[in-house]
Order: sequence, then C-alpha cells, then structure tokens
Amino acid sequence: MNKILLIIQREYLSRVKKKSFIVLTLLVPILFVGMIGAIGYLAANQANMGDRKLIAVVDESGWFKDKLANTPTIQFAYASGSYEDVKTGFTKSDNDFLLYIPQSTKGIMLYGKKKASLTVSQTVEERINAVAQAHRLAEAHIDSAVMADVQKPLHMEVKQLTDAGEKDADGSVTFIIGMVAAMLIYMSLILYGVQVMRGVIEEKVSRIVEVVISSVKPFQLMMGKILGVGLVGLTQFILWIGLTVAISTFGGGLLMKHSGAATQAKEMKMNAGTMPAAQAAAGGDNEMGEVMRTLNNVNIPYTVGCFLFYFLFGYLLYSALFAAVGSAVDSETETQQFIMPITLPLIFTFALAQTVIVANPDGALSVWLSIIPFTSPIAMMIRLQFGVPMWQLGVSMALLIAGFMLTVWVAGRIYRVGILMYGKKANYKELAKWFMYKD
Repeated sequence: MNKILLIIQREYLSRVKKKSFIVLTLLVPILFVGMIGAIGYLAANQANMGDRKLIAVVDESGWFKDKLANTPTIQFAYASGSYEDVKTGFTKSDNDFLLYIPQSTKGIMLYGKKKASLTVSQTVEERINAVAQAHRLAEAHIDSAVMADVQKPLHMEVKQLTDAGEKDADGSVTFIIGMVAAMLIYMSLILYGVQVMRGVIEEKVSRIVEVVISSVKPFQLMMGKILGVGLVGLTQFILWIGLTVAISTFGGGLLMKHSGAATQAKEMKMNAGTMPAAQAAAGGDNEMGEVMRTLNNVNIPYTVGCFLFYFLFGYLLYSALFAAVGSAVDSETETQQFIMPITLPLIFTFALAQTVIVANPDGALSVWLSIIPFTSPIAMMIRLQFGVPMWQLGVSMALLIAGFMLTVWVAGRIYRVGILMYGKKANYKELAKWFMYKD
C-alpha cells in the first residue's frame, strides 16, 4: 500500500508542477468566460458591426407598404419604380436583397447578390406572414387585438407531488444541469484516460518501467498511476469550477456597474413604442424567477455527490483499460484499434442522452444504460435530474464499483505482461494470451 501511495504522490506532483498544468488551469476559465461574453456581445451588437442587410421591397399588392418591421440586422426600403426597373438596377445598387411581392401575393421572391442566410430568409418570411395575417383579419373585420388575445399561449407550471408537498419540476433547467455534468464526465474520461495511456507508453518506450518494476509489482504501478492522474483531473476540475465562478461573478459585477446608461437607453426605447419598460422588466423578472425557483429545488449536495462518484469510478474503470492499451503498444499511433472499442460505449451513450434518455428517462433502455458500468457515468447523470429510485441508484453504483474492480483485474493481467513487451505489434488474440498467462 505504501508503494502505491508513493507512486500516486509521484504521478500527482510531477503533473501539477508542470507549467502546462498551471497555464491550462488558469487559461481555460478565462477563455470559457471570455468566449461566452464575446458570443453575447457579438449577438447583441450585430447591427453596429456593419452586418445590417438592406432589402429593397417592390410591393405590387399594396399590403406591405411601411408595414414590414425592421430588425437590428435587417432594414426594409420601399422602391418606387417598377419591378423590372428595380430588378435591372439591383446588382449596381447598395441593396443586399430585393423582395418582390406580386399583386396576387403568390410567388413572392427574395433575390440577393449572395445566398441569403437562414436567419435573413426566415426573418423576412416571418415579417411577411405577420403583415399578411393582419391584413386578412382587417378584411374579415376581425379585431387584430382580439385575435392576438385569442392566440396568446397559456402558461403551464410543472409540479411534482411528494410526501413533503409540491415542488417545481421544470425540466429545462435540470436538463441543462444533467447535460453539463454528463459532458464533463465524458470529457474527463477521454482526456485523463488518454493521459494514463500516454504515461504508460512513455515509461515503456524509455525503459524506465524496467527499473521501476524491480521495486514494485506491475499491478501496483498501474494502480498508482491511475489514481495519481485521477487526482490531477479532480484537482483541475475543482479549480476550473472555482475560477470560472469567481471570474463570472467579478465580470458580472463590473457589467452591472457600467450598464446604467445602456439600461436607461433601453427603457427609453421601450417607452417610445414597442413595449412598456415595466412590462419588459416584469417579463424578464418572471423568467429569471422561474429559473431561480427551479434551481432552489435542485438538491445540490446530492447532485454534486453523485457527480463526484461517477466521475471518480468512471475514470478509474476507463483508465484501467487505457493503461492496458498503453502497455500493449510501443507508440501512440498503434492505439487506434484498441481505443475505438473502449470509447464507443461513451459516444453511444452521449448521443442517446440528448434524445432517448431525455425523452423517456424511465424507459427500459434508459434504465439499463444507467446501470451498465460502461455507460452509467453519463446516463445516470442525465436521469438523476428527473428522479431516480434509490434502489436503481444503489444498483448502478454497486455495479460500477464491481465493474471497476473486474476491469482493473483484467487490465492488470494484461499490463503485467505487456509492459515488458517490445517490438511486437499486439492484437486482440495476443492480449487474450497475455491474460491467460500464469503468474
């Protein structure tokens, strides 16, 4: 046991002291927060970055004159000439697109100097349909305000009845939590499992392992390497989460201090016509309130505890397989034939997580995926947010621990032989022979 602890200490300290580890740990949260901020900024300021499209409108029907509402990225300009004249001079004009509406409103065309983006075509079509609907309602002597009130969607709250009473059960926020947790586990299993494999290959090729196993058993070496790299991954994830929260909080505070002018301008614009500021603020507050109420009903300690369990034992299970692969080859280029069967269950489960598991978290396939050790780390984190019976969670955890122990035993038998094999390309038949060798 002391030898395993020494190997763990060596693997952990040798990695966390590297400049690459320190730089990556500090850089990832900054890049993540910066990327989210940049996406929000660019999305909100498209109109101020020269991306606004000018659309010339030739309306022969007379329905749409001065009624197509502009957007931050699209501006409609109504042409006074005939359709033929406007179309002839279109390529030499400053307009990006030409919208032609015949008198019968059938065969409406959108011409462009370049292919129209999906956003542009959908926005123009939405604006046309909105005006056409209002015009038809007016012709039928139907009040558009009454029609809008009739078509107003009803809001439904989702609740869960428990012995303790009612609680919010909106699946949107919990789905995001489950997907983020599953994605983190998926990334960690691949990222740190490959690190274990590379470490084994490096020691094998450099012949350092021949010196090391003169003092420790191959199984002890493999277990120490797996646990050491696992602690490195756990440390990095904790630092990433803490730094991301700290940077987001600090950046959010700065934005709140300097957003007074922008908020005031927005309220003036709302008061000018489109929507009352109080109504918009109330709508935003209601949406944020719903999100906060949903988060308050999420059992954070329970979720974090399950995440750490599946992160740790899922990593241990897969890292044992990656260590066996590393011991069987002499270079990373030879690992492809072995890596695909290992990672396939993860890829398969992550793909199903966004469709089958979310659509039917209590279905037979979802339950089995959350119980089988090779798929449970991802599937269970998705199902967990929809409520999982304790017996299923217990069975899943027990099987994951048993699967880890079995995998370590199998990988250890391959590792003890493969770690000393040089210059021979291994295949599945060869691995089976190494497994059957007696001590």
